[in-house]
Amino acid sequence: MRALVVSDVEDKALWDYYTPGRVKDVDLILSAGDLDADYLEFLVTMTNKPLFYVHGNHDTAYRQSPPGGCIDVDGGLYVYRGLRILGLGGSMRYKDAPFEYTEREMRRRIRRLTPRIRRAGGFDVLLTHSPAAGVGDLPDHVHRGFECLGELVERWKPALMVYGHVHLSYGAGMEREHEFGCGTRAVNAFGKHYLDVEPVGTLPHPWMEPMINARCLRDGEKSADHGFLPGTSGTAFGSYRQW
Repeated sequence: MRALVVSDVEDKALWDYYTPGRVKDVDLILSAGDLDADYLEFLVTMTNKPLFYVHGNHDTAYRQSPPGGCIDVDGGLYVYRGLRILGLGGSMRYKDAPFEYTEREMRRRIRRLTPRIRRAGGFDVLLTHSPAAGVGDLPDHVHRGFECLGELVERWKPALMVYGHVHLSYGAGMEREHEFGCGTRAVNAFGKHYLDVEPVGTLPHPWMEPMINARCLRDGEKSADHGFLPGTSGTAFGSYRQW
């Protein structure tokens, strides 16, 4: 599948100077955070493709006005066309603010998701705002990555990690792509970037997909009235407790 990944800076070519056909052959959009909600709404409207997002440390306005028509996967697991997307937004805590976490707090978030990951047989894409420690991060505290994110990748070996937070404009020599020891690609979504991604595994049972997605929407306090949400009606909502 072809993915458009975005984070941190609204791309003028996709917003101010957008023309029909500028984004083509894209199957989904992944937002790694710190973007205007209106920008995400514009992208999902103009492309008519699903947009999955996590929160950046500057996305506090999402608490009152989340981007409409987009799917919040922060702290959840969602399956789209067989692609299992795990979301863990936020940055290292450097002040008292939402969407900032200590290493211990991020580890706790991962532990809460582990039973769901195990039941889904793993995940294919890890969508975060912060990078993992030592893989695309910077030495200062604000832009330091989480060690537990790297451990999560090494344990489950997804095909791809998409992150933001570290701007490629910070200086010369900044690289967009890195690789974990297990072979997982780590891609910095700063601005915009296109890439291909395919599932590295499958759900143990196809009927799990609607339950996983219904639970993800429930966790994000989302309604099921936007598009691209297969199987989010009927018994799926009544069966999420096992997730």
